[in-house]
Amino acid sequence: MSTSKKNPFDKIIDLIEWTAAIFVGLVAANIFISVFLRKFFNTSIPDSYDFGRMLLGILIFWGIAATSYRGAHITVDLLWSISRPKIQRFIDIFATLILLLVVSVQTIMLFDKVKGTYDDHVLTYDLNLPTWPFFAVAWCGDICAVILIAIRTYRLIRNQDEDQIQDH
Repeated sequence: MSTSKKNPFDKIIDLIEWTAAIFVGLVAANIFISVFLRKFFNTSIPDSYDFGRMLLGILIFWGIAATSYRGAHITVDLLWSISRPKIQRFIDIFATLILLLVVSVQTIMLFDKVKGTYDDHVLTYDLNLPTWPFFAVAWCGDICAVILIAIRTYRLIRNQDEDQIQDH
């Protein structure tokens, strides 16, 4: 990491990546503590299963945000690898625009899920906690994915090097 001052885009990117990392830790802690309590004390965390599946959902959407900006998701580069640099750039921009469209539609649809769980008063099994806040946090991760993909698209169109996007 360079000692130069980071621009606002890079600060947003770092914050989103740290948020995704925190959810990885929460999912791991939930699993570890649940197994530990079950194995050694024959007890469990109330709603451990509900928390686990909802935290995993949150992790997935925040993970989409982190990997989409970096281009670290699964790709098939057969055509790209045999193309000239100008065509490679076109493919990168086109693919990122398609990803932006798909994730934007996904974000709209996920909002419907948040609203539905809120309107239907869906609760966890043991503690009867509302589930909509978990869905809302996942939705925020999806919004962050749209923002980061838009930043990536902007930077690709401005012809910034892929290495700069990778290393910001």
